[in-house]
Amino acid sequence: MNYTFLDFLGLIGSVGLFLYGMKVMSEGLQKAAGDRLRNILGAMTRNRFAGLITGFFITALIQSSSASIVMVVSFVNAGLMTLQQSMAVIFGANVGTTFTAWIISLFGFKVDISAFAIPLMAVAVPLLFSSRSRTKSIGEFLIGFALLFLGLNMISNYVPDLQNNPEMFAFLRHYASLGFTSIVIFVAVGCAVTMVIQSSAATFAICLIMFSKGWIDFNLACAIVLGSAIGTTITPILASLSGNIAAKRTAMGHLLFNILGMIWCLALFTPFTKLIQDICISTGVGDPDALYKFVNNLQVSDPEIYNNLFSKALPENHPLHARLSAILSQVMTMQVSASIGLSVFYTVYKIINVSIMIWFTKLYVKIVEWIIPAKSKGEEEFNLKFIRGGLLAASELNITQAEKELHVFAERVGRMLPMAQELLHTKEGSDDFSRLYSRLEKYEEISDRMEIEIAHYLNRCAEGRLSNAGKLRIASLLKIVSEVESIADCCVGAGKIMLRKQQSAAKFTPEIYASLDSMFALVEKSMGRMVALLNNLDHIDTHEIIAGYNAEREINNYRNLVRNANIESINNKQYEYQAGIYYMDLISDLEKTGDYIINVVDAVKEISKSAIKA
Repeated sequence: MNYTFLDFLGLIGSVGLFLYGMKVMSEGLQKAAGDRLRNILGAMTRNRFAGLITGFFITALIQSSSASIVMVVSFVNAGLMTLQQSMAVIFGANVGTTFTAWIISLFGFKVDISAFAIPLMAVAVPLLFSSRSRTKSIGEFLIGFALLFLGLNMISNYVPDLQNNPEMFAFLRHYASLGFTSIVIFVAVGCAVTMVIQSSAATFAICLIMFSKGWIDFNLACAIVLGSAIGTTITPILASLSGNIAAKRTAMGHLLFNILGMIWCLALFTPFTKLIQDICISTGVGDPDALYKFVNNLQVSDPEIYNNLFSKALPENHPLHARLSAILSQVMTMQVSASIGLSVFYTVYKIINVSIMIWFTKLYVKIVEWIIPAKSKGEEEFNLKFIRGGLLAASELNITQAEKELHVFAERVGRMLPMAQELLHTKEGSDDFSRLYSRLEKYEEISDRMEIEIAHYLNRCAEGRLSNAGKLRIASLLKIVSEVESIADCCVGAGKIMLRKQQSAAKFTPEIYASLDSMFALVEKSMGRMVALLNNLDHIDTHEIIAGYNAEREINNYRNLVRNANIESINNKQYEYQAGIYYMDLISDLEKTGDYIINVVDAVKEISKSAIKA
């Protein structure tokens, strides 16, 4: 048959359906257990072996090593994992991705995928109308699973037939008999294809179908699979481009792991593939290369049978129909051997790679740190530390990055209070006063920018697939962002009051300075408690919340005490009325700061309640 442009679009669409199925399946699982998933990943990386197991099971569950490693990049970026912990999870994820290969291998040719997928959708769709959020998420997971196999079935229908359409891949066939050079070329092909479609599982599916129909031999199929392991690193690299240096190192660690694995595998490629064949033969699976040899011999010995082998176009009364059916039965048996052999190659390669690398984790981390050296601290002084404008692969999990960044934001705004207090005691009209006031304004400008960027990031997270608890958490975090920025405005407001006082030449007495220092101390103490609460939103201390409310009462009581004393002091001519006005303006500004702080505490309390309900 002629392979048309429409057929090519059908192949691209089939790959797209396959990838979309994996995406829906992954997101459905994350919605059903996103918060738990975050806690598990944080808790199960205590040592390299726990991290290895975690990476394996997470990848096996969500059916994508790229997705799980993007999560790891996000966690390292958020400071929840060290680089060394992330390496172990990456090792496990690389083994876990073989689980997908086995699913494709075992089910892709033994069952009618369409017949399996459509009834699964019949079970899944009603779950979408459930009133329970988790049940809906399970329905999405099952629909994604069904779409994945539908996509695989359609890939089988649309993948071009190299034998009947040699012009499609003529440039590759010229390089199929160059010995070791052919292996290197097909490794590059596997890498390039995977980089384009961003999924080693999809490349594996295409390669498996081509191999099972006898279009390429076992060695070249293994070479494509080996290259796909390199190509799949593109997604975490893209995710890390706008992340911090730890995220970049994590993505580099994933790339380096696969490159080192490819080097030793290429060095031992022929004996290694021979070992895989021996394993398959000795375990009763059969020779995975037998299919290629059988089909190519058939092309020479019986071209008519060969030409009708996969077309199934012969009518039952045709003289060759019985013989074709018998040969087709043999081919289907060898298809199973071929697909399992490819899965065995992929699995053994990954296991050997991990078995070697896991013992050199610390050295591995040092190599990655040498490849990507740390930048000077000054270069990123006023940049966001944990979040960037990169990929958001797992919205439920990205909330942690925003929480970490919010803590940094609160710490930075908290430094403005001592600056305002220092400005109070700085000589008016001096260069130091102007310099300190300009610094206070600069901090406020930075806080405005941080508020916008963190809020924008949270809104992007909210656009993803979130559990109800995740949605409530984001609503509370957006409130906290706004309140923290209002605290920064109050600190600059205090500076503006002191600037007006300087311009009017009003004078404060030592008693006023003492009262203001006491008020600053109360607000700074309350601010410190607020920052401590934001430091660990996954384990909120209710005693700290109560202490926050008590601190707010102290601020209000002291404000009332000072307000009454101010009227009496003005009546007794202890200082001028104008000084009293600026004095009370500063007290009110600081009391308002306390109000914003308690609003943050209220939002933290809401997060605590939603976590308990979840």
